[in-house]
Amino acid sequence: MASNGNNHVSTKPPPEPSPLRKAKFFQANMRILVTGGAGFIGSHLVDKLMQNEKNEVIVVDNYFTGSKDNLKQWIGHPRFELIRHDVTEPLLIEVDQIYHLACPASPVFYKYNPVKTIKTNVIGTLNMLGLAKRTGARILLTSTSEVYGDPLMHPQDETYWGNVNPIGVRSCYDEGKRVAETLMFDYHRQHGIEIRIARIFNTYGPRMNIDDGRVVSNFIAQAIRDEALTVQLPGTQTRSFCYVSDMVNGLMRLMEGDNTGPINIGNPGEFTMLELAENVKKLINPEVKIITVENTPDDPRQRKPDITKAKKLLGWEPKVKLCDGLPLMEEDFRGRLGISRKK
Repeated sequence: MASNGNNHVSTKPPPEPSPLRKAKFFQANMRILVTGGAGFIGSHLVDKLMQNEKNEVIVVDNYFTGSKDNLKQWIGHPRFELIRHDVTEPLLIEVDQIYHLACPASPVFYKYNPVKTIKTNVIGTLNMLGLAKRTGARILLTSTSEVYGDPLMHPQDETYWGNVNPIGVRSCYDEGKRVAETLMFDYHRQHGIEIRIARIFNTYGPRMNIDDGRVVSNFIAQAIRDEALTVQLPGTQTRSFCYVSDMVNGLMRLMEGDNTGPINIGNPGEFTMLELAENVKKLINPEVKIITVENTPDDPRQRKPDITKAKKLLGWEPKVKLCDGLPLMEEDFRGRLGISRKK
């Protein structure tokens, strides 16, 4: 077990969630909890987990930013269960694995209710760790590249401690995830809990919230609606975009592997915001204008993951290029907005 710090493991591990897990004639399925499973990445993870007939998937979501619509193909399936529940309240269920994704992840949403965001990150993670401790489940936290803040190191690797404003408008998210990582390691060292931490970088794809204020969804929605693409000044700030199917594969490899992490999962292909706007314009609507608007506070100047660790320890790297992923997202957005391509 690779980990940071000393392991203090309790003498007797908790019993498995089902007495039938290793039964002679009938082995119980793996029970996998996905918090935030009605969200963008969560619902794609559920799709992938449900493909394995030995998995039972339980989704917990409060629909603050998630939507039941993302899971409609599974509702009523015998191996699937959906619970409306807020992770800031304790949850008593029996599970083998926990993918803890619950948290508003776009600045528009986490600034809308910063207190709820920090409660989700801190109390929500505490509750899920309590559940993992009681059931002996392995727990994976989706942390974020935001733990690096506005980085002074480029690209960012996992040893970098970050450059974060503790009292800014984004701090509820950045510092909330930093505390969540701390809690994960404290439970691991103190109680021997099996933990996994993924630091996920910008992700895009179908089912993103159309109005979530994130740059890819903004540009695609604007291009489809024939609106000007609004690039925040200076336009030279960079982001790296990972397609959602690559992200899900990375998370599952981390969960199944032997490393606690933290491990960066993202696409190292780096684009300035102006380049991204040009790409969207070219692929989706060559007629639209590109204009610049004022920036939001604490917007990081550059973001690019160093994924050496993911390649080496997980055998993972992203496969989908931006020019292939954007049209898939466009198709999804057109369907939801009810605007078809001009002939």
